[in-house]
Amino acid sequence: MNEIVFKEEIAANTYRYKISHPKIARKRKAGQFVILRTHEGGERVPLTIVDSDPQEGTVTLIFQAVGHSTRELAEMQVGDALMDLAGPLGKPTHIEHFGTCCVIGGGYGTAPVLPIAAALQEAGNEIVGIVGARTKDLVILEQELGQICSRLEVATDDGSYGHKGFVTDVLGGLLAEGVKIDFVLAVGPTPMMRAVSNLTREHAIPTMVSLNPIMVDGTGMCGGCRVEVGGETKFACVDGPEFDGHQVNFDLLMKRQGTYKAEEAEAAQHGSHCKIGLDK
Repeated sequence: MNEIVFKEEIAANTYRYKISHPKIARKRKAGQFVILRTHEGGERVPLTIVDSDPQEGTVTLIFQAVGHSTRELAEMQVGDALMDLAGPLGKPTHIEHFGTCCVIGGGYGTAPVLPIAAALQEAGNEIVGIVGARTKDLVILEQELGQICSRLEVATDDGSYGHKGFVTDVLGGLLAEGVKIDFVLAVGPTPMMRAVSNLTREHAIPTMVSLNPIMVDGTGMCGGCRVEVGGETKFACVDGPEFDGHQVNFDLLMKRQGTYKAEEAEAAQHGSHCKIGLDK
């Protein structure tokens, strides 16, 4: 249980792991996540379940080594075992037949998009995809999403691959072409999800975003992951992590995400363990 059975680096400092956990593999649904610890005293790290194999008894996780805890996770090897792996957590994604769905992933936020895109396709939707990254070397899961999408576009900030610019530029181009989009899913950096939501609001396209606030226990007990949606306080871990993008208070979310920046920087510099952090 909790043993790493497969590891690969799929982009710079971005890793795909398969972890042995038969119970989670059997129960997980698209949109749900796990919380893990690498060792006693380690930070609790929430990661979306990208895929599972109930027969093999494994769950697939993708993460970017951006902070102290995820760098520790990246140093583990096949055969090592995580100390804790709790899940599946969060509400499964609401899946229905919308028509044409545009799924948008920014950076390693593309990882949570993949299982939802697969579930939407299985429900009979046509899938159009947009993947964004800062540069070509950071584009992930293009091939996997390409097998699901009838059309897949890639955007890089520096123009080293695909369209030069942001995912919103590509989405705006599709709408200008007259592509009829009935539903949008966007996962990635908060400014990107806000920009997508602002654009789709203008076109009255229902939009779902997956939020990544500070999260500790994953069960609604600590209140660390509270977000404001439609003027009401919600907990991303139990009420989400997915919400109506047109109802999310993104300004408040970004303010809360910056609460522990100093502690995170100290942990990254000295290798200490922050009690709370955004090490996703």
